[in-house]
Amino acid sequence: MVFLAISVVIILMIVIPGIRIINQYERGVVLRLGKFSRTLQPGFRVIIPYVDKMLKVDVRTTPMDIPKQEVITRDNVTVNVDAVVYARVIDAQKAVLETTNYKYATSTFAQTALRDVTGNFDLDEILSKRDEISAQIREIVDAQTDKWGIDIESVKLQNIELPSDMKRAMAKQAEAERERRAAIISAEGEKSAAVAVAEAANLLAQTPGGLNIRTLQTLEKISTDPSQKTVILLPTDLAGKAFEQFGR
Repeated sequence: MVFLAISVVIILMIVIPGIRIINQYERGVVLRLGKFSRTLQPGFRVIIPYVDKMLKVDVRTTPMDIPKQEVITRDNVTVNVDAVVYARVIDAQKAVLETTNYKYATSTFAQTALRDVTGNFDLDEILSKRDEISAQIREIVDAQTDKWGIDIESVKLQNIELPSDMKRAMAKQAEAERERRAAIISAEGEKSAAVAVAEAANLLAQTPGGLNIRTLQTLEKISTDPSQKTVILLPTDLAGKAFEQFGR
């Protein structure tokens, strides 16, 4: 009985360390005596204790923040840009064997790509073409991380910080642009009003008695209080002669 108990204890000491539970979102990379052996799928798995070593790799999509980078744009403006990279392990073996830390390697390479790509654009393009810049960064990073077994699903630019003096200059530019548009709209209104007045004058001149009616309407609008309004009526012929003399 003592020998049986000792045997059971020894067996348990050997078997239990070799039991592994791999979650659905993980893969297990097994190294046997330091050499790659196999990749284990999710579930209940057993390895050889003290001979095999298993490293778990998370295969879910992982967001990786790219720290704020100081970038000099093509038009020599200094801006701070940060982004986020969404990456996923598609080959657990490469992720373990080809780099010491695939997350850190992906993040640092994405930082370099961010500086290189944004440096090739003007400030206005960086502000208006975020999707295009993100696509270029993703393409560059994905090409590099492919040999690490990493798939870059997307890259998104987050914050673009401008210097204070640049913000003031852009605000002045926007204000000047609004004033220019307001002046153009006002001039177009003046032009439309002048055209309408000319058409109305032409129509009154062609209508018999139209000018007299318009004159009476103008007199009526001079003041709403009859006590403050004095009207002196002159014959049309006399008024015409007075205008002729005044013109001479």
